[in-house]
Amino acid sequence: MPNHTLEHSPNAVLNKAVLHNYMTLPIPDGKVQATYIWIDGSGEGIRGKTRTLDFVPNKPEELPIWNFDGSSTGQAEGHNSDVYLYPVAIFKDPFLRGNNKLVLCETYKYNKKPTDTNKRNTCVQAMELAKDHKPWFGIEQEYTLLDMDKRPLGWPKNGFPGPQGPYYCGVGADKVYARDIVEAHYRACLYAGINVSGTNAEVMPAQWEYQVGPCEGISIGDQLWVSRYILHRVAEDFGVVVTFDPKPMEGDWNGAGAHTNYSTKAMREEGGIIEIEKAIDKLSRNHLRHIQAYDPKGGKDNERRLTGKHETSSIHDFSAGVANRGASIRIPRGCAEDKKGYLEDRRPSSNCDPYSVAEAIVRTTILNE
Repeated sequence: MPNHTLEHSPNAVLNKAVLHNYMTLPIPDGKVQATYIWIDGSGEGIRGKTRTLDFVPNKPEELPIWNFDGSSTGQAEGHNSDVYLYPVAIFKDPFLRGNNKLVLCETYKYNKKPTDTNKRNTCVQAMELAKDHKPWFGIEQEYTLLDMDKRPLGWPKNGFPGPQGPYYCGVGADKVYARDIVEAHYRACLYAGINVSGTNAEVMPAQWEYQVGPCEGISIGDQLWVSRYILHRVAEDFGVVVTFDPKPMEGDWNGAGAHTNYSTKAMREEGGIIEIEKAIDKLSRNHLRHIQAYDPKGGKDNERRLTGKHETSSIHDFSAGVANRGASIRIPRGCAEDKKGYLEDRRPSSNCDPYSVAEAIVRTTILNE
């Protein structure tokens, strides 16, 4: 990693061996550190704070409801700032280990109504209505690593790296940067109980991808959000910044997406290609609705990415094709040959809310709304 990055990062220069001296101290029996995690008022940021429990939780409903200062997260006014945290999913904590937990929470306002960025609330309702169809999701989460000056990690300070080509799935110090973070994140997610299915270096240098899934129903959103928290937290230790910006560098560079693979029980069975084609037809008639659901700014972020270039479709047009990475919806070659499988929606942006994406797909293709 370039020295200038380390010099500008307070976290990177801290002596982690000193921390280890304290982290090996035993915790009293029955004490558990539970880090409550939630989505903030931007719809993109993740916050977290930790409390001590006197028991080891196994289910979210065993955990106490908590609160936070919503005026500091864009979720409440200062004169009425308490926002409630309702635990909804528990994961093993890869940072504190032992019995310690990461606790994903939904956010609710003082009147017990969901906050504006609590997209999980309605997604759960849709998944309950669609549960007999057993919707599976797999999301390909792309992201970019930045130095403390918000420049892609490893890029020349006063110039640009060579053109795209050698970086995708690349190997070598001149082709990929900070694989340490990628491997640490991968292992931490597996430890936590997140169904990470793979990872690879992406087309733009300093850009990476990992895949979460297959996950059924609401769990795709729960697991992806916690995997993002873990990624930010791992990169923090290395003094590196993670961005999910869908077009972090203007010009002839690939953007970042969250391609969403989707199937129902009927699609996965013999002759399922018919169901896949029916779903694509429904998606074609709801293109604008999906574009609005596929990034936190209602399509404004994706406008910079979905240009019809750099392996994207145009934001203005719906298209579908077999093995076509320039289409809105891609049917993988193997699925076309097997006449069953899944479809890939290539429109969601890297900073999408997976709850919004999964809900929109289910409501269009299963609930016919």
